[in-house]
Amino acid sequence: MTEPNRLSPFPAPDHQPLAGGIAARARAAATGGARYLSGLNPEQREAVETLDGPVLVLAGAGTGKTRVLTTRIAHILSTGRARPSEILSVTFTNKAAREMKSRLAEMLGQAVEGMPWLGTFHSIAGRILRSHAELVQLKSNFTVLDVDDQIRLLKQLLQAENIDDKRWPARMLAGLIDGWKNRGLMPSQVPSGEAAVFGNGKGGKLYASYQERLKILNAADFGDLLLENIRLFRENPDVLRQYQSRFKFILVDEYQDTNVAQYLWLRLLAQAPSSSRAPTTPAAVPSPLVGEGGSVERSETEPGEGSVSADRDPSPASLRSAPSPTRGEGGDVPAAVTPPKNICCVGDDDQSIYGWRGAEVDNILRFDHDFPGAKVIRLERNYRSTGHILAAASHLITHNEGRLGKTLRTEDTEGEKVTVTGAWDSEEEARGIGEEIEDLQRKGEKLNEIAILVRASYQMREFEDRFVTLGLPYRVIGGPRFYERAEIRDALAYLRVINSPADDLAFERIVNVPKRGLGDATVQMLHDHARKRRIPLFEAARAVVETDEMKPKARGSLRQLLLQFERWRKQSEVTPHTELAEIVLDESGYTEMWQKDRSADAAGRLDNLKELIRSMEEFENLHGFLEHISLVMDREGNADEEAVSLMTLHSAKGLEFDNVFLPGWEEGLFPSQRTLDEQGRAGLEEERRLAHVGLTRARRRAKIYFATNRRIHGTWTTTIPSRFLDELPAASVEITESKGGSGWGGAGGYGPSRFDNVETFGSSYSTPGWQRAQARGRGQGGPGQGGRGPGQGQGGFNEEQSPFGGRGEFGGFSSRNRRGPLTIEGELVAKSTGTTSEFALDDRVFHQKFGYGHVVKIDGNKLTIAFDKAGEKKVVDSFVQRA
Repeated sequence: MTEPNRLSPFPAPDHQPLAGGIAARARAAATGGARYLSGLNPEQREAVETLDGPVLVLAGAGTGKTRVLTTRIAHILSTGRARPSEILSVTFTNKAAREMKSRLAEMLGQAVEGMPWLGTFHSIAGRILRSHAELVQLKSNFTVLDVDDQIRLLKQLLQAENIDDKRWPARMLAGLIDGWKNRGLMPSQVPSGEAAVFGNGKGGKLYASYQERLKILNAADFGDLLLENIRLFRENPDVLRQYQSRFKFILVDEYQDTNVAQYLWLRLLAQAPSSSRAPTTPAAVPSPLVGEGGSVERSETEPGEGSVSADRDPSPASLRSAPSPTRGEGGDVPAAVTPPKNICCVGDDDQSIYGWRGAEVDNILRFDHDFPGAKVIRLERNYRSTGHILAAASHLITHNEGRLGKTLRTEDTEGEKVTVTGAWDSEEEARGIGEEIEDLQRKGEKLNEIAILVRASYQMREFEDRFVTLGLPYRVIGGPRFYERAEIRDALAYLRVINSPADDLAFERIVNVPKRGLGDATVQMLHDHARKRRIPLFEAARAVVETDEMKPKARGSLRQLLLQFERWRKQSEVTPHTELAEIVLDESGYTEMWQKDRSADAAGRLDNLKELIRSMEEFENLHGFLEHISLVMDREGNADEEAVSLMTLHSAKGLEFDNVFLPGWEEGLFPSQRTLDEQGRAGLEEERRLAHVGLTRARRRAKIYFATNRRIHGTWTTTIPSRFLDELPAASVEITESKGGSGWGGAGGYGPSRFDNVETFGSSYSTPGWQRAQARGRGQGGPGQGGRGPGQGQGGFNEEQSPFGGRGEFGGFSSRNRRGPLTIEGELVAKSTGTTSEFALDDRVFHQKFGYGHVVKIDGNKLTIAFDKAGEKKVVDSFVQRA
């Protein structure tokens, strides 16, 4: 008998039940056999049962990819191939992770316990990082900063480097750093050319300082969760081997949406642990984007043009120019030494639509090069849409060159053809869709099964207004309703104060937007004075700026704002309300604030402001417009009520409806001109994938609309129908006539449009003063020179005036941005509140800030007090008390 201390030091081998053996058959009986496999089609079943080696499941829209993924996990568990803790299953959202767990519980007939590694990329990476935080100079209780904290920290760093944060906003730097982290780049790995684009060449230095400061604060941002994981694995091969050995199966959902950092993280974990001791250099970990020293860079080529292999010169220049035709060449994946383990990625290259936030469709296109010997399984049987819809979507997407290729098919009926309808303008487009929805409703269709998918969020405004007019319930998915967006609320607040100075809520919202140095203390002071005197905040501000209560700089800013409101209120009497809105947003600095913002959604916010101005043209005056807004905002939707869904195409991914309307299929809007200008052919292919996603959201009916005339950058422009329309198969498309013009008369079924009405504004603006203002705006000598047509007068956006969506700089609302500073003559005179002060001359008083003193002059409710220590000051009597 062997003594205990003489036993072999090697660990006991893993045990798996023998195929067909007693244990395997008993396990199958315990789970009721393979019931979870019933109902799968042959392709789905193949994807579920192919467990060994790398597998790519190309799952088209509506082909049951989520079912395949969850059934695969159930199959692994039921066959005893791995324990729950030995499966790494990665999703993009917590909702998707919860859904997978729920489906697994239904399949296996029991709650799914012990699957700690089923979650999102960042949640799993965060868990790993906390377990080994000391190895990346953190503590296990590190804080994950939110965006506001990041911005504050970056502002401190900009100030320390004496960089003007108005010219080089902290938010812009945050966007650059996030982009670098999404590409797996540490500060030392950022190409010098990219680092030089910010802060006069200091971008790289600021990134390094930011990372250093995070370590001091024991903090990480969202991007660090993956970036520090990658560094952890590269610099600590033993830790990497630990997780490589732990995870026997890796499953990834929505693989086409992964960015470079997520790709690198998966690649590190997906290699089988080396049997020999791994080298200690980071380059020992195979990765197509990792060079010596662990430098990382994504090839700048478009999909299909090649990438960089690990054995090449890691310098930024060579990384960008390396001619390697495929990942996997050059020995970057030594399959004979470290064969890929059992990794299964599920995705659809035809639905990769998030390139703007760092997603790399190239990851899925090169899967078979990254994992030699990978099996590619195509799921092409669609269970969602009818034949004509699938034919249209499939034919459209074949025009993309960067795809692996598949053709969706259905066993359902052909159904109704995809309809294409042209409207005269965007207003008629909204009317036509509104009438079609009412027709569907009369036929028994549920509003919950109707969706409108737009390319840009500003398109929603026209539909929201139309639905309010029709009394049609609607909900906005993926964001607030148009008039609830922050930038729209801010703009409306300025207009509300002009219309009613006593509107305290509106005044408080914008008193420090954009930043004027009027913080919470100032607002609190105004509130205190307003409550004591029973007057509105605006009147309180008038009184306070004439005293010494505030610091000189803040007092000057507040006085300037009050002067502006006085001037705008006078202008409102002679200036069309659309032009007034442009003036207010320009002169207040609000437009400039968003022009300088370099965040991804800044351009969209400017577009929304542009659409707000356009929407005002339909109303006779400012008061009528604000009254309409109050009615729109007053509509409170019940979460349980039937309602039309309104959303952008990007927000629609993963959803499906019986009836889908797709408005705005015009060149410049869809495909987006901004995307084409910035990304060229790659951008066009992503826009086409977005169109494919839009069509495949429809189960029974897909209805495409385009407008012949649309407001673009403030000017009415005749538009060209989208090139995507000509890429649809004629056999599956029906051309229909818009219903939006019915009842309007006119030729062609469209009826007259606002273009036929020269006089846009009502009789409120037919006064001589208004005519003189219009004449001055046109550079004409006097009144009576004719009205203005849409897009020609000063009341709307004009292409010449408003290069709102230009490259790099977003432009302004009008040419006023290009003129010299305004000279404002006159002074602000504080109006008396009509009350007499209770104090008398020579009264002894006490002030919280200035101390004791006595009254030397009284002017209504304003006192001049000679303070013992602070000297003579003007204050409002509500701020003092008798001594």
